[in-house]
Amino acid sequence: MEEINYLLFQSVLGTTFIAAAAYLVFFVSQNKKVRKLARMILIVSGVLQTLYIGSRFILAGHTPITSQHEAVVFFAWATTWAYLSFRWRYTVKNFGTFVSIFIFCLLLISSFSSMEFTPLLPALQSLWLPIHAGVSIIAYGFLSLAFCGGLMYLLQERELKSKKFGYFFSRFPSLDSLDQLNNHCITAGFIFLTLGIVTGSVWARQAWGTYWHWDPKETWSLITWFLYLIQLHQRLTVGWRGKRAAVMAIVGFAAVVFTLWGVTYLLGGVHSYAK
Repeated sequence: MEEINYLLFQSVLGTTFIAAAAYLVFFVSQNKKVRKLARMILIVSGVLQTLYIGSRFILAGHTPITSQHEAVVFFAWATTWAYLSFRWRYTVKNFGTFVSIFIFCLLLISSFSSMEFTPLLPALQSLWLPIHAGVSIIAYGFLSLAFCGGLMYLLQERELKSKKFGYFFSRFPSLDSLDQLNNHCITAGFIFLTLGIVTGSVWARQAWGTYWHWDPKETWSLITWFLYLIQLHQRLTVGWRGKRAAVMAIVGFAAVVFTLWGVTYLLGGVHSYAK
């Protein structure tokens, strides 16, 4: 069964690579048939990711989100389905190229972490595990979309300011479209991030008798939450849009990455369970 699980992961990795490659071909050729094919392959990747997570759940007997490999795979899964749900409602020119490459990079990173199954520590044996950790990483999925949109915004703005309309100009959405994408994704991500912090606090109260004790990951989660709160607040009150919002989306996502990886490897704490 574990061998099948391994082969399933290799299928996920290969399918996602093909999807990213197809999106790159579309980016160059702008052939709509290639874009449709790329989207279908990404959907297949999303289904395979779901099956892989499900197979690890069956083998481990608990939600597979407690090791670095599992957390990053779940991150990729959340980003995949966040994008596909977003794409169902909105069309943003060539957005899929950036997102599919990002998803493949996440899965590639996860492949370098141990895929071994480890016993669930007593502190994690709770129904709050899938709720808290799952909601938090779904938030990261939406925030990663804002990160990709922020990069696209800065590239497009640079070409517009230089008045030399080169390769990217005709292939990127308008700055207004990218700004709206940024706002929608950050709003959705912020809601899930808030739910993640609240459920984590409730779980901490049950496990340790206190809602908050300033563990490094708790602290950095709060810092990340404040960064996105500031951006949303400033957008509503003083009209933070455009380049400033794009830069803040990238800065906020840097905090997300540090919360997910940096805290575990550099700061430790009770949330750093498996690497």
